[in-house]
Amino acid sequence: MNLPNLLTWLRMLAIPLLVAVFYLPMPGATANLVGTVIFVAAAITDWVDGWLARRLGQTSAFGAFLDPVADKLLVCAALVMLVELNRVDALIAVIIVGREITISALREWMAQIGARSSVAVHSVGKLKTIAQLVAIPLLLHGGVLFGVIDCALLGRWLIALAAVLTVWSMLYYLQRAWPYLRNAA
Repeated sequence: MNLPNLLTWLRMLAIPLLVAVFYLPMPGATANLVGTVIFVAAAITDWVDGWLARRLGQTSAFGAFLDPVADKLLVCAALVMLVELNRVDALIAVIIVGREITISALREWMAQIGARSSVAVHSVGKLKTIAQLVAIPLLLHGGVLFGVIDCALLGRWLIALAAVLTVWSMLYYLQRAWPYLRNAA
């Protein structure tokens, strides 16, 4: 156990807190704000744990495995809550969650055959992640920020963009893996 892995575990522990906030008896605006803060804090730990792991020389195979799992669980839990709150269309959530499962399985299989670098993270995948990590807290907040930013509207546009980037990145990774998939069949 090291500090980067501890932060990853804390991110995973934040997931039930994020979900619980929307079931606790509190005013909607308060739940929205608390949920947003929990999500943003958890998302920040994603950047911090990676930075610390590299900076402190504490990278590990376990950390490399756990970090993306924590990220995907956080995003998927938030999307399910946003569907429940009628702030995200179920189709968008299915596209994003389905891609995460598909690409995770693909990367696992590619690692087993020694070709993981063929499906290494690409800039489209990074843009997808950025769009998601900005859209989700905006949608969790759902109100007007600083008296001018319509979080719900901006969040809907960004989550739609994230869905498009999700499909694009999935097609990119599948295209990169196609020679291996074709030979395996």
